[in-house]
Amino acid sequence: MGDLDGKTALVTGGGKGIGRAISHALAGMGARVVVNYRSDKTSAEETASSLPHASAYQADVGDPAQVESMMKAIGRVDVLVNNAGAVRDKLLIQMSPPDWEDLIKTDLLSAFATTRAAIMSGMMRARWGRIVNISSIVGLTGNAGQSNYAAAKAGLIGFTKSVAREYGSRNITCNAVAPGYVRTELTTGSLTDEMVSELVKMTPIKREGTADDIGAAVGFLCSERAGFITGQVIAVDGGLSL
Repeated sequence: MGDLDGKTALVTGGGKGIGRAISHALAGMGARVVVNYRSDKTSAEETASSLPHASAYQADVGDPAQVESMMKAIGRVDVLVNNAGAVRDKLLIQMSPPDWEDLIKTDLLSAFATTRAAIMSGMMRARWGRIVNISSIVGLTGNAGQSNYAAAKAGLIGFTKSVAREYGSRNITCNAVAPGYVRTELTTGSLTDEMVSELVKMTPIKREGTADDIGAAVGFLCSERAGFITGQVIAVDGGLSL
């Protein structure tokens, strides 16, 4: 028996990279996983087809109307992982309003829309729920050229703590995972090999993170063992942010 047997888990941006690893981790715990995607249908369907009782669902989670339609189609969501995200790296003086607004919509507004819908769709009535928001150590430390991304990821941390306070009495936990550098399609090209090597040197564990490292942390926070943990930010970064 898995911790999540009979429960439905929605993973936004769940078709590739860290999202795929999270989808696999939750499916391994017995959850019926809904792999959300915005545009990469192939990756989402490949991920869903590799899991038992999983399905792929297209929706732009930065659009509250699309989120509402998705939630109605899925039904009750017991576990929500807000993983969908994007990057638009530029120095502040080179950043346009759309560079800022579009990223905030994808990385932060999406979490508001999905979390609100998931709580209303059944978590409150069931008096049980697990919400995990994928932030970043950049949300803790800031980073040159990523003011929009850092703002969104820091916003997720404040959002996480507020939701934890509001719904803890309903046995709904809300936590954040803050990954360090993980080589994925999203991060490829943002750092040179030399820059990655320097990051590894600065990391006490002396290696890059993997998507599975993040998936394992999310799985734990969604388990019964983590039922007394809420409002926390878990940095999964090999000690980089120390």
